[in-house]
Amino acid sequence: MSNQDEHQAAAETGQEAGSAPEVAAVHGKIDSAGEAVMAATQSRIGFMRVLATVRGWWRDEVIGAVDHEDVIAKRRDECAMSEHYLFMTAMSAGIAVIGLLQSSTAVVIGAMLLSPLMGPIMGLGFALGITDYQWLKQSSRSLFWGSVMAIALCALLVFLSPVKTITPEIAARTQPNLFDLFVALFSGLAGAYAMIRGRAGAIVGVAIATALMPPLAVVGFGLATFNWTVFSGALLLYVTNLVTIALTAWALAKLYGFRGSLSQRQSQFQNGVIILVFIALAVPLALSLRTIAWEANAQRIVRDEITEEFEGAGRLSELDLAFSDASVGVSATMFNPEFRPEADANIARALRARLGREVEVSLTQVPTGTNSVDAEEAELAAVRAIEERAASARVSALASRLSLVAGVSEDEVTIDAGRRRATVRATELDGASLSAYRALEMRIAATEPDWVIELLPPIGDLPGNIAFEEDAPTAEGEDAIEIVAWAAKRIGLPVVLEGSEDDAIKAAELLAERGVSVTVEPGSGPLRAEWGGR
Repeated sequence: MSNQDEHQAAAETGQEAGSAPEVAAVHGKIDSAGEAVMAATQSRIGFMRVLATVRGWWRDEVIGAVDHEDVIAKRRDECAMSEHYLFMTAMSAGIAVIGLLQSSTAVVIGAMLLSPLMGPIMGLGFALGITDYQWLKQSSRSLFWGSVMAIALCALLVFLSPVKTITPEIAARTQPNLFDLFVALFSGLAGAYAMIRGRAGAIVGVAIATALMPPLAVVGFGLATFNWTVFSGALLLYVTNLVTIALTAWALAKLYGFRGSLSQRQSQFQNGVIILVFIALAVPLALSLRTIAWEANAQRIVRDEITEEFEGAGRLSELDLAFSDASVGVSATMFNPEFRPEADANIARALRARLGREVEVSLTQVPTGTNSVDAEEAELAAVRAIEERAASARVSALASRLSLVAGVSEDEVTIDAGRRRATVRATELDGASLSAYRALEMRIAATEPDWVIELLPPIGDLPGNIAFEEDAPTAEGEDAIEIVAWAAKRIGLPVVLEGSEDDAIKAAELLAERGVSVTVEPGSGPLRAEWGGR
């Protein structure tokens, strides 16, 4: 073998020797990839087994424990447009609108105890879940006529009422927001679950009605006052909440295994109608969600722009946004070390560019200085000033409402904000008795349940006959004693009882129990009360 051949053989031998580690590395990578694939496959198989176990448990232990036929039968009965349904809807609407006019949350919630709206709304969701066309028609008809009747009744009550002020309770229900949507969502979940599991009760009905009856009453208020903004905003909130609850019930019905096989065989036409109804319900909800998302994002943008304008040196407080179709109103208070005169214009310009709408900015700047102690004192002083202005505005609004209800000028209304007491001096009305003024005071007091309302009537004749029967006053006598006690406390004049001594003494004891001291003058004839010292 020549030297050249030897060198070539040696090179080939070296190449073979040098390629062995590379081959081993390749085999190692192949083995690692195979192990990874096998591990992923085993993990996927394990996940599928767990999923299958959960699905089996849900099918056997949860869905299997639900009597679908019984649930559907009960839900059908609650969707009928009966006399009870219409009457209770009307009563709930009437109490709700009165609570809204009074701005009384307690009265509004109390009205919900009567509302039967949960039945047809849940029926709407379940009917969509099992594609039952007849049930869908029945639920829609009951819900439609109940809503129309509630709106008409609320509009009539507002039209007849002397109070037509947009209270905070009314204003809060003129535009749907994210929190309203969550209330409707959780109400729908609670209602549908309670229906399916057989635990429906008054509390669940209140949850459903809370999301529906107050907006419905505000729709009636907007109709009676010809306020399109209130009417359309409340109607949008009502439809949004209704659709959210109905679709939530539909989703939960599907989750719990309610299927179309439980109802009569549906034709293609009926299925098509149900699909169209489903889409019709989903469209306004989607539009509302879009608006809610835009407003939430706008609030974040406004906060960022205000903070950025002051370069993070101040503290933002009292941020309020008012949205309309073409503009956005921004009202805020900013505590910052130094006053910036161009801040309002700069923020408005930046917000117009980012929001694409006309923006009006009302920014109150409170200089706090550079010293931290001075800054805290300035902020506290500004907060106190804001609270005092808000309290003054509430007192002024209260005086306006009381004067309107009593039919007097605001000068005749005296308010003690610290003791939450208001006094109204009534004018003399032709033919009005003290009983009429007392009834008027009770009516005024009902509009402000958190305040003590006292109406000071003009001096009028006390009841002319306080009758007793077997040592106890008759019904008319009891009313007369109540009027005498009320008038004596309001007018402040002494009272004299004239007539039968025995009856006078008994009446004096009853008046003493009510905090009134009287003078007894025995005489003949029926017992009567008169003012002394006139």
